[in-house]
Amino acid sequence: MSKQKFILSGGGTGGHIYPAIAIADELKVRYPDCEILFVGASDKMEMQKVPQAGYKIEGLWISGIQRRLTFDNAMFPLKLISSLWKSRSIVKSFKPDVVIGTGGFASGPLLRAAAANGVPTVIQEQNSYPGITNKWLAKTAHKICVAYEGLERFFPKEKIVFTGNPVRSDIILEENSRAEAINRFQLNPDKKTLLVLGGSLGSRRINQLIAKELSWLQAQNVQVIWQCGKFYFEEYQHYGDKDDVKVLSFIDRMDLVYAAADVVISRSGASSVSELCIVGKPVIFIPSPNVAEDHQTKNAQAVVDKGGAILLKEAQLNTQFQPVFEDLLNNADKQRKLSENIAKLAKVNATKDIVEEVAKLL
Repeated sequence: MSKQKFILSGGGTGGHIYPAIAIADELKVRYPDCEILFVGASDKMEMQKVPQAGYKIEGLWISGIQRRLTFDNAMFPLKLISSLWKSRSIVKSFKPDVVIGTGGFASGPLLRAAAANGVPTVIQEQNSYPGITNKWLAKTAHKICVAYEGLERFFPKEKIVFTGNPVRSDIILEENSRAEAINRFQLNPDKKTLLVLGGSLGSRRINQLIAKELSWLQAQNVQVIWQCGKFYFEEYQHYGDKDDVKVLSFIDRMDLVYAAADVVISRSGASSVSELCIVGKPVIFIPSPNVAEDHQTKNAQAVVDKGGAILLKEAQLNTQFQPVFEDLLNNADKQRKLSENIAKLAKVNATKDIVEEVAKLL
């Protein structure tokens, strides 16, 4: 039997890239001799992150549609035609057995080209509200792996498989991770550690909040690991000069920062929510209100409804942040209950279950 060949496509943000890498890693476990190729947008972060994970990637000249009149929007039809043409060429030369898309604009032309050439396709939808690309691809997809219930509103019911979201295998915490984390980040083992996550690109509002509250947090005897995002690092890196504050543009050892954390503040993108369920630490979600159908609030609310997290909306931060955080910090019973309840929602076998659907198509 000839070795299996897979193309994975998804990108633009970590929320699309890391699930694709997790699926690729699991495919390698199941089919050690398989060939894997990634396809992404030529000017997005996948062009760095995928090779760092050990996989080849081809870039397409593609970008999303802006909500206002821009030069990029005017160029979109040309980019789409160019990307469809190149995708067709990639599919014909690589000859994949299955093509998997995890969202992001590059996956659109690639999966369309695959379907047009008779190649089975799988899409993986991370959010409670699907993106434009996955809705466009649903008609031709063979399987649609989802992480939230109720997506029959958007996708054909017979294609949907409830798998949960794939997460990076490196976030699973080892026994000695905390000691290693304290050493690596030069933390004080006698202080509580707050981990702040604004997503791979960063969050302006969360960064503003932490900058404003940093002195107050230090007065609570809290040390901070603050992932501010690459777009904001230059603006906020000087706060790292303070005692007990580590400011990072990007974190390459998520297992260690999770191990170090006593409390986490995070956006509620789908990948972040799925990871935090597995990590099982007390979480305050601050959803981005600037996303389609306010899906981050819905992602967070699904956890809050099960007693697994605290939700603070951006509009509440000025008045509610200090009392909510202080109450959590000083209430060990509340921390324990939140940890237990969020851990119950973890879909630890999500990546294996998605690869099982790929295996069925083979």
